[in-house]
Amino acid sequence: MEIWDLYDGNRAKTGEKAVRGEPLAAGKMRIVVSVCFLNGDGNMLIQQRQPWKGCYPDLWDISAAGSAIAGENSQDAAQREVMEELGYALDLSQFRPSFTMNFNHGFDDFYILKRDIDLDTLTLQKEEVKAVRWAGKEEILSMIDQGIFVPYHKELIDLIFAMQDHLGAHQY
Repeated sequence: MEIWDLYDGNRAKTGEKAVRGEPLAAGKMRIVVSVCFLNGDGNMLIQQRQPWKGCYPDLWDISAAGSAIAGENSQDAAQREVMEELGYALDLSQFRPSFTMNFNHGFDDFYILKRDIDLDTLTLQKEEVKAVRWAGKEEILSMIDQGIFVPYHKELIDLIFAMQDHLGAHQY
């Protein structure tokens, strides 16, 4: 059972908790993290979700993502998700998110990390991740059109790639 800390609309902890899968009350928020690795060639590390995942089964997705669990801050959650899903150790204690997107019941902190990663060094979480590979922006946008990538707004993908050489992307 996954338990989340709850926040108000200003991102202040309320002291309340929620269990994954249960609807959140109005005005209650949670933290989600999204990590996007971009290599020196300008490609993003993408992962294919396992076919038995309840949400977006078998589709390709950004490098790693998930919910912060109770007691974690955003950086801790991003580090844990990358380690769980990809078997790759990060220390984000000195990094803030590159940007945050608000959604109905929370905050999605995006970390854009510039790093050349040898895919052969990754240990994929068999429960969640089927495969990984590098892909360019145009390929990802085409994959969205084909229905084989999580249906993000294309402008979000554009923003992630646009930020890789500007403020907000971290050399890791």
